Amino acid sequence: MCGIVGYTGSNKAAEILISGLKRMEYRGYDSAGVALEDYAEDGAVKLDVIRRVGKVQGLESELAAREDLTATCGIGHTRWATHGRPTVKNAHPHTSCDGKIAVVHNGIVENFAELREELEGRGHVFKSDTDTEVFAHLIEEAYEGNEVAGKPATHDLMAAVRDACSYVVGAYGLAAVCADEPGTIAVARKDNPIIIGRGEHGSYVASDVIALIDATRDVVVLEDGQFAKLTPDAIEYTDAEGNVIEPEVTHVDWDVDMAEKAGYPDFMLKEICEQPRVVRDTLVGRMSGAGELDIDELGLTYEELNLVDRVYVIACGTSFHAGLIAKNLIEGWARIPTEVEAASEFRYRNPIITPSTLVVAVSQSGETADTLAAIRDARIKGAKVFGITNVVGSPVARESDGVIYTKANKEIAVASTKSFIGQVVSLTLLSMLLAQVKGKLTTGQVRMLFRELGDTAEQIQHILYTQQVAIHEAALACKDAQSALFVGRGMGAAISYEGALKLKEVSYLHAEAYAAGEMKHGPIALIDQGFPVIAIATKSPVYDKTVSNLKECEARGAMIIAVATEGDEEIKQIADHVIYIPKVRDAFVPITATVPLQLLAREVAILRGCDVDQPRNLAKSVTVE
Repeated sequence: MCGIVGYTGSNKAAEILISGLKRMEYRGYDSAGVALEDYAEDGAVKLDVIRRVGKVQGLESELAAREDLTATCGIGHTRWATHGRPTVKNAHPHTSCDGKIAVVHNGIVENFAELREELEGRGHVFKSDTDTEVFAHLIEEAYEGNEVAGKPATHDLMAAVRDACSYVVGAYGLAAVCADEPGTIAVARKDNPIIIGRGEHGSYVASDVIALIDATRDVVVLEDGQFAKLTPDAIEYTDAEGNVIEPEVTHVDWDVDMAEKAGYPDFMLKEICEQPRVVRDTLVGRMSGAGELDIDELGLTYEELNLVDRVYVIACGTSFHAGLIAKNLIEGWARIPTEVEAASEFRYRNPIITPSTLVVAVSQSGETADTLAAIRDARIKGAKVFGITNVVGSPVARESDGVIYTKANKEIAVASTKSFIGQVVSLTLLSMLLAQVKGKLTTGQVRMLFRELGDTAEQIQHILYTQQVAIHEAALACKDAQSALFVGRGMGAAISYEGALKLKEVSYLHAEAYAAGEMKHGPIALIDQGFPVIAIATKSPVYDKTVSNLKECEARGAMIIAVATEGDEEIKQIADHVIYIPKVRDAFVPITATVPLQLLAREVAILRGCDVDQPRNLAKSVTVE
């Protein structure tokens, strides 16, 4: 993962590939590469594969320095590591043993280990740690033939790609080129988007329409199980058996800005709707076959983790609220005392830090100035440091002993939504790992928790599909308010802080959050007729107490909006508006209950005429203290 682009035609391919990759940078990535058709000294066509870790700009500079690159056919890719670390050898494109076939791929090959073992047994030599490379070798076997596998040679790239896909279990968006078939790109799709188009100067393929928007507005969205053969003058579409099909052509009316938004009216909504994918991507490859959590970038041994006797979570803003959730999980599961502190405060006091202290630094951008300064102070005092960030190679990642990447991809809206969910999922993984290392959770318990954590992706999707009307009605009820109060208990209290922040960030409606049990200690003085109280009132061990607190608000005229568990009819007796979410384990309520609060904040902001993507006075990355 994460972006595919390909071109064959009459223009220079390198420039077109780089342009397409740049357009998809917002999706997030850690490395980039291209495969271009070139000529050997004997005049034969060969593939020139160029890959780099880091930004597309670095790859662009390298290609610009190559005056010999005149290729008019090639494929490119930006990768966000899933199988294998972010290194040059793991960057796409990947090639066959003889270097004649190159492949770029988005998705997951679930039977990767089995296929690799079989291929190596038949003499194939792998050069990377990725699952994608099996495609290159499977295609090579079908194209060139393999006596051990009992395969005759097809010498047909499209047929070879169809054959290779028949062995793969998993998801793929795939593009392949072959030196023996100049000017041809073979494409396949299953569960990962592939967009194809014809332009004045050739044929194009990409995983995102934004990469094609300058070349053509008439595109084909390849369906699962469909294949395409691109040549400079034509595109042929086939099914899995090779039968020619006529796909539906879609005309794209978007401008570039709308293409980046994938048809959504704003980035905030787009990013909220991407949260199911964020959950899935953050969990990919994190569970070993033995039932142990597998974090490639862990950087700390189990022995070191077992010595941890105190945890500090340091963060700012939304990330701080993710830390509050982590405190509940780490103390509840791993039984390790945990404190959550604003990074801007942590660095200016003298916290108790020993070599057995673990400092967890949470930062979406990985470059928050206060968080970086706190990390450096903690390391000087002997602490181990673990980073949670969305940006590969960021300062937080580089200066930490270990890291979990949230896999949220590029987040453009200033108010964090999907990166927050990615942080919560990542911190949940870390909490489970600490508990497993400490012997507080069994392998079976970890497996069960991991499975339920993965299920939250579908539960978020369910909320997005079913609660639009309820959220809109709740937003209408509080759009003219001067202030609002968010309340909850336990995990609900932590979520309330995030809900209040989102509302005031994007709608400029003043909002505060309190633990519901603190209402009588001051905040209840604010409540009068119609005052909005937004409550996290899901079924939990403290549900009855939360309801009791809400009745106190109701008695004083509050307009109550409740986020509640599906099937809860009792809450309707006191709440003016109810937004339902699926029943989940209490530990995972922050992942599901946050989503309606994000949507509510956005809806209120729109009703108040605010720019939800770029709220006033705010920046995406805070790189100054």
